[in-house]
Amino acid sequence: MMFLQQRSTIIIFLFSLLLIHLPKFFTTPDYPCKPPHSHYPFCNISLPISTRTTSLISLLTLSDKINQLSNTASSISHLGIPSYQWWSEALHGIATNGPGVNFNGSVKSATNFPQVIVSAAAFNRSLWFLIGYAVGVEGRAMFNVGQAGLSFWAPNVNVFRDPRWGRGQETPGEDPMVGSAYAVEFVRGIQGVDGIKKVLNDHDSDDDGLMVSACCKHFTAYDLEKWGEFSRYNFNAVVTQQDLEDTYQPPFRGCVQQGKASCLMCSYNEVNGVPACASKDLLGLVRNKWGFEGYIASDCDAVATVFEYQKYAKSAEDAVADVLKAGMDINCGTFMLRHTESAIEQGLVKEEDLDRALFNLFSVQMRLGLFNGDPEKGKFGKLGPQDVCTPEHKKLALEAARQGIVLLKNDNKFLPLDKKDRVSLAIIGPMATTSELGGGYSGIPCSPRSLYDGLKEYVKTISYAFGCSDVKCDSDDGFAVAIDIAKQADFVVIVAGLDTTLETEDLDRVSLLLPGKQMDLVSRVAAASKRPVILVLTGGGPLDVSFAESNQLITSILWIGYPGEAGGKALAEIIFGEFNPAGRLPMTWYPESFTNVPMNDMGMRADPSRGYPGRTYRFYTGSRIYGFGHGLSYSDFSYRVLSAPSKLSLSKTTNGGLRRSLLNKVEKDVFEVDHVHVDELQNCNSLSFSVHISVMNVGDMDGSHVVMLFSKWPKNIQGSPESQLVGFSRLHTVSNKSIETSILADPCEHFSFADEQGKRILPLGNHILNVGDVEHIVSIEIY
Repeated sequence: MMFLQQRSTIIIFLFSLLLIHLPKFFTTPDYPCKPPHSHYPFCNISLPISTRTTSLISLLTLSDKINQLSNTASSISHLGIPSYQWWSEALHGIATNGPGVNFNGSVKSATNFPQVIVSAAAFNRSLWFLIGYAVGVEGRAMFNVGQAGLSFWAPNVNVFRDPRWGRGQETPGEDPMVGSAYAVEFVRGIQGVDGIKKVLNDHDSDDDGLMVSACCKHFTAYDLEKWGEFSRYNFNAVVTQQDLEDTYQPPFRGCVQQGKASCLMCSYNEVNGVPACASKDLLGLVRNKWGFEGYIASDCDAVATVFEYQKYAKSAEDAVADVLKAGMDINCGTFMLRHTESAIEQGLVKEEDLDRALFNLFSVQMRLGLFNGDPEKGKFGKLGPQDVCTPEHKKLALEAARQGIVLLKNDNKFLPLDKKDRVSLAIIGPMATTSELGGGYSGIPCSPRSLYDGLKEYVKTISYAFGCSDVKCDSDDGFAVAIDIAKQADFVVIVAGLDTTLETEDLDRVSLLLPGKQMDLVSRVAAASKRPVILVLTGGGPLDVSFAESNQLITSILWIGYPGEAGGKALAEIIFGEFNPAGRLPMTWYPESFTNVPMNDMGMRADPSRGYPGRTYRFYTGSRIYGFGHGLSYSDFSYRVLSAPSKLSLSKTTNGGLRRSLLNKVEKDVFEVDHVHVDELQNCNSLSFSVHISVMNVGDMDGSHVVMLFSKWPKNIQGSPESQLVGFSRLHTVSNKSIETSILADPCEHFSFADEQGKRILPLGNHILNVGDVEHIVSIEIY
């Protein structure tokens, strides 16, 4: 909605509310720099953080240092420093995973936003930022009452490469540009830096303080839990430099360079034979080329995995040395607590290696204000229980669910139903009455409501049958009752799909079909109903529902994923026309035959010689149930490209570089080359241009609409994607009126791809930009 386009105004409003709250009575966490220890230089906030951190490290014993290398960092009593728990989770709200969070104090619940894959389907940067900001506020508020840490290991920005992956639900989907955009917005929001500078009107401040610390995970090429003989603990992801550069790495690069994340988590798996946490190449790239400033954490027990599962290291001490030398800073787990001292005694690790790691760790704690004295007197000291589960946050959770739900099918404009009719409704399916709609990495929601609860507010009477006793649906014992209530209701909603007993961490799927006998349940209920039925699909992973897509008795299909605590209300609002759906799928929905593709094959590009169809919309050449970006509305839309250049001219220069100018006519001979290397282009940013687009709502209903601009390559160049998303914009449209938007196109980024050496190349010739069914050609030439 429109208010989401004005995030600066909202942040100022929310933060002003936080500042006026009176202090509450609750237990506050212990903190460093209290008398008699406040005289130490590391407590002097007038000194640079680097100076304070170096001073602190100089006062530590070897034992002190080793005991800081675990997620459960020990207290340092002789300096008055309390223990600290690094591991808290906040993927889409403060979660119960990990030891850092508890709901046993004055805060009993926290806002449960939709699972990330659903929020990604909104294609709304402002929404992503505001979700992150709200989660950060609640995280800091819970820290202030001793119920959370300040380092939250989120977001998960791995590319959703394979539809069977159990954790794909946690990600922003399959497109690396979307993954990067999500990472940037969520991290900026949760860390609070952008929001606080806006509130304080201090845009030029060099203060790099953090509300909480975000951690982009899992670096890198991690997207397999368990498939056949492979598990995430022993899997060696064999990835080409080409695929690393233009698929797997961009979300992490954006997270670091634009999002300014203060943490990166290295993954369990090996990458090309080297454990990610022990890879000097990977971790060195992050710090030395991307400019990462923060700490690098291992996934939990990933250091032990280097020795115990992968057998990469010959001993436990070698494993410790390998990860520290590579640039990892902290181990989630106890492995380094137990083996670092002996690694030093054996000469495999030097104390300076520990100092380097500790500098990164303490620097982030300094930025969090943990060494600034009494936290109640700090920038965020007034945040408390009153700032968790606020009306504003619950409203935002509802808005996120509304925006992320995707209308997949709506034959004959069956939806929306008219709420004035006060009809009778039957709702069928094992997920219909559960209020656990958050998916993986959820906490305790503020105001959980089921789909049944949401729909019953809009109908005269409502009846329910589970049909299947659980989502696995191994029995048809409940079919008869479901069919009976379907026969008697005016309208029928069938809820089918997945839950976290079938897809989650450590659990991948083996099939893309609806589980068990669900397909039979849907078909039999549809055949018995008076009118065509509405199918609602839950779960984060793609489903082969081709049977429903082709069945005329199933007239409408909605994907709600894991919509969070407000999902029931959001679904009801869409079905009864109070909200016009505009979500778009952030991942391809493949047919069941895709399960023949080996899950351990990390290749993105299609290879016809071995029958390999490729992966994601950018490279997949096979059939699909629904494509990336698919999503219907109750309105129809038309587009016009109002302005965009038709030609980019790159002129050769004497130093081997190229310069660019926009020309309307060309009267020179073109050099015989088909591409240029992006790193040869001078001032690459100057190539950027805006594509101005007019969007006309030609329907009868106002509503949001997501404009998606794609590019296609001039010809079939080896290794080039089938198409590539340039940018997107979510707009609020008015019936029978037009609205304009602009999408920035950066040819060096959006028109390029990686060659086999991992170097980005920019093809020459005609590049086709398309929005909907409208195309615009931009020709790139060298003179």
